[in-house]
Amino acid sequence: MRRWLLALALAGTATVVLGGCVQPHRADGDLTDDWPALPAPRLFVPATDACLPRITAVVQASTYEAVDCGRSHLAEVVHVGTFVGAAATGARPEPGSPALRVARAECDQQARQIIGGDWHAARLTMNIALPTVTAWLSGARWYRCDLAETDSIDNTRPVNRVGSLRGVLVGDNALAHRCFDPKLIGDNLNYMAPVLCTEPHRAEFVGVYEERDMSWDKFTRSAAEVHRHCMALIAVFANVPNNSELPYRAGSIFYPPSQREWEEGDRGVRCFLWSDDRRLTRSMRGVGPEGLPVI
Repeated sequence: MRRWLLALALAGTATVVLGGCVQPHRADGDLTDDWPALPAPRLFVPATDACLPRITAVVQASTYEAVDCGRSHLAEVVHVGTFVGAAATGARPEPGSPALRVARAECDQQARQIIGGDWHAARLTMNIALPTVTAWLSGARWYRCDLAETDSIDNTRPVNRVGSLRGVLVGDNALAHRCFDPKLIGDNLNYMAPVLCTEPHRAEFVGVYEERDMSWDKFTRSAAEVHRHCMALIAVFANVPNNSELPYRAGSIFYPPSQREWEEGDRGVRCFLWSDDRRLTRSMRGVGPEGLPVI
């Protein structure tokens, strides 16, 4: 049995007329005391609980647009946070900076609360949007967390949807990763075709582990270690011992974030049970040693 496969895969104005008599205003001769004070300038901050017709990494106030989530849209704002402390000083945070990693961690936490689970476990992707450099220099310190539905585990380009993502992972849903029939070209994974778990298949999503300690360069050289982490999740998922017999029960497929996502702080690696030697016709969740025997 091959042990693992690695997938490197945006108001109307109403006028009210009141009846009654009004004493005409009389000039007092002072032309400087009748003008109201101008309000203090306010920095633009994007709205929360809004859906977006397009996704951008940088948000300009002049082109900002939001739509009702009941209409077709490309992403949903799940959180708008604020850089504080050292992160709020100096230049705008860039990928790889500690400030952006902290922001993404907050985005992940807020997204889980809103959708009812880990977005990595579904056809979803997270984007972090920042103010323009000009806005940052003017004092803007916000970051926006945008969650979007994707086409598949392999094609993570956001797709249009209708309806909010709130609670979307609670109970049975169409977005969660379940069973797949992997398509290979030689020894290389081409794509994962989603199927019902009652249909013949060779792979099933088992969970996500977070790799916090590796750089991207080290991660790309550490397939065996990633495989070991995923195998541990497979053992728990299938309720089988995590011992020397486990590799003869199943292998693993894993999908890491992209390099950009990794450097922003997304370290969620999606793990799949992979049956290279036999086709499965049911979910392997909790089947035990008899349901996933040694071969």
